[in-house]
Amino acid sequence: MGVNDGVEEAVAAAFRAEWGQVVATLIRVTGDWDLAEECAQDAFAQALDRWRRDGVPRRPGAWLTTTARNRALDVLRREAVGARKLREVAVSTRDDGPYDPYGPYNLYASEPDEESGVHDDRLRLIFTCCHPALAIEARVALTLRTLAGLTTPEIARAFLVPEATMAQRLVRAKRKIHNAGIPYRVPPAHLLPERTTGVLGVLYLLFNEGYAATAGADLVRANLSAEAIRLARVLARLMPDEPEVLGLLALLLLHDARSGTRVDSSGDLVTLEDQDRTAWDTSEADEGAALLETALRRGRPGPYQIQAAIAACHTTAATAEETDWGDIAGLYGELRRFVPSAVVRLNRAVAVGMAEGPDAGLALVAELEAEGELDAYHLLPATRADLLRRAGRAAEAAEAYDRALGLVENTAERRFLEKRLAECRPA
Repeated sequence: MGVNDGVEEAVAAAFRAEWGQVVATLIRVTGDWDLAEECAQDAFAQALDRWRRDGVPRRPGAWLTTTARNRALDVLRREAVGARKLREVAVSTRDDGPYDPYGPYNLYASEPDEESGVHDDRLRLIFTCCHPALAIEARVALTLRTLAGLTTPEIARAFLVPEATMAQRLVRAKRKIHNAGIPYRVPPAHLLPERTTGVLGVLYLLFNEGYAATAGADLVRANLSAEAIRLARVLARLMPDEPEVLGLLALLLLHDARSGTRVDSSGDLVTLEDQDRTAWDTSEADEGAALLETALRRGRPGPYQIQAAIAACHTTAATAEETDWGDIAGLYGELRRFVPSAVVRLNRAVAVGMAEGPDAGLALVAELEAEGELDAYHLLPATRADLLRRAGRAAEAAEAYDRALGLVENTAERRFLEKRLAECRPA
């Protein structure tokens, strides 16, 4: 590997690890979302040249934050409205007292005062994005863009909407935050519950994008799932009596416990039934199970607790054959009461197919196909294909795998589907 390749890899790694922190810090100190993203992007671009010349710094995140921060200061100083922007930051981040340029909210301060006691810029960013004045879809999408650095196409695929629709949603969300003067802070304790649903949705989609990337060469983007778990832990410490917060953290840990076995040494997908269960992270699985038990004792079940219970059915089965698919199908039925989505129904179809036989699952898949809501979702034809394969209907399975290949974006998933297709076609 050449020097340039090494630097590019270091910058790419820094982007995955530090983008959210850099942008969150810049939003806090400037109050300008677009400026924060622009200066963060500029810092990463500078890193490519400077790190080739000077070497990769010992603390890449600190270098990037300082470079982006200095760039933001230069922009604000040059603009005639710079002073007004600084005053707006002071007003938007605190409600008591006049702006003090040498006080806790000036651009040189490391941490603002925080009545919630939570000193984490990324968590502040999530709660700002999840303000109830924003639509739930906008809350999740905006945080995935600014905190995780996902591109607009990636977020659009996660929501199963056109890219142009998602771009407009992001613009409107930023405008709403600016025009409504939504403060950049973790709200006080009495306002936390109304923000919880949006925050949990953000963390869940953030983890999912890391656990099974919507596009690209890698199936797993561990930095995103690790960030979701880190923030979920912070949130659980902040809201220890909220069962859905504990349920979400349990769900993420139970899934992450087997993330290391989801791809083989070649980067190819390994299905759940073929994974080496002895290589699962038992400490994560045990922690997730304990958190789920604690959450369920609160007597207020919710969608994240139910999904965690489904994940626990898999992690507690010593072998794939011992998986209680009947219980899983029943849990998906319960989940539909909270989340009546086509994707949940598709997952239930898989469980029913495993519990009652492929034909039972195929009947449910046929209902979804007739409705057309998941026409652009590759897992619908992929599920049909797998059930047909299990039923011994290889030719029909091959047709369904072909349809799935026309929709899939992830390279690892594509290779898996191509392999299954080849198995279904006669030699």
